[in-house]
Amino acid sequence: MRIMSVDYGDARTGIAVSDPAEFMASPVAVIKETIFEETIKKAAVFAKDYSVEQIVVGYPKNMNGTIGVRAEKSQLFAQELEAITGVTVKLWDERCTTMSAAVYMNATDTRGKKRKNTIDAAAATIILQDYLDYKRNMHL
Repeated sequence: MRIMSVDYGDARTGIAVSDPAEFMASPVAVIKETIFEETIKKAAVFAKDYSVEQIVVGYPKNMNGTIGVRAEKSQLFAQELEAITGVTVKLWDERCTTMSAAVYMNATDTRGKKRKNTIDAAAATIILQDYLDYKRNMHL
């Protein structure tokens, strides 16, 4: 089954999709949108275009595990996306994924405008790969 992940942000939202074997996550796009409802609609188009059967939305809990404003927005985003697509949406703890994406960008010497345009897709890819690895390890 193909799974999509979303790294929701107020201005940029990263999208990644798995291969049908659920082995590898790949970056797909960054949605540049500041209107919440429009971001959901655009994410739903990707879900349809890639025929995904599950969606994982990054859940940015605070480092101490509490739920802050960002996590609440992600919860609402996940609920609305599930309602509009009819696809099951799971929240996935994404603490430190943007930091991991930044480390990756540094390692690949991605700077400036290109970095800004790709870091969210990289974060979505990390979220999805973490989820795929977790799923695979649960079956061992």
